[in-house]
Amino acid sequence: MLVNLSDVLTSEGNNMNLEIPLEMTEFDGGTGVFEITEKSPVILKISNVEADKAKIEGKVKVIFRTACDRCLAEVPTSLDLEFERLVTSPEIASEDEAVDDLSFMEGYQLNVETFVYNEIIGSWPAKILCKEDCKGLCPVCGQDRNERECGCDTFVPDPRMAAIQDIFNANKEV
Repeated sequence: MLVNLSDVLTSEGNNMNLEIPLEMTEFDGGTGVFEITEKSPVILKISNVEADKAKIEGKVKVIFRTACDRCLAEVPTSLDLEFERLVTSPEIASEDEAVDDLSFMEGYQLNVETFVYNEIIGSWPAKILCKEDCKGLCPVCGQDRNERECGCDTFVPDPRMAAIQDIFNANKEV
């Protein structure tokens, strides 16, 4: 959805309070596509801070269907996003500001979906776990070690010690 900011950018002291429904149904962050199971409307407060500059403040809550990075169990991931950005009129924006704002500003129009998408990318957790002490999957048989231990030998010898191990194996008595 596009929101026209020309009135706020051109009139000092002008404010806008908006509640916009989020139309996004999934999030593609490069590591996968995640379905959005719940979302709140995007609450925006846009206010003129000086000539041709406006501050965008807002919040939105989004819950995704994700998988644990260790055991692949389904985990609902909730992001409570609160944001604050300063935007300038396209006529006075410097090249650096124009490049930064190109992703969610289209002239005097604020693209709310792209704006929220950028905020999600910046707030996406580095690791999603079903619980802090998740044991993950067995690298040998694939058993979920949170449910039960499989008994597989997962010992990986240190490759730096391979030469010494060869000496012991060569001189081993039968």
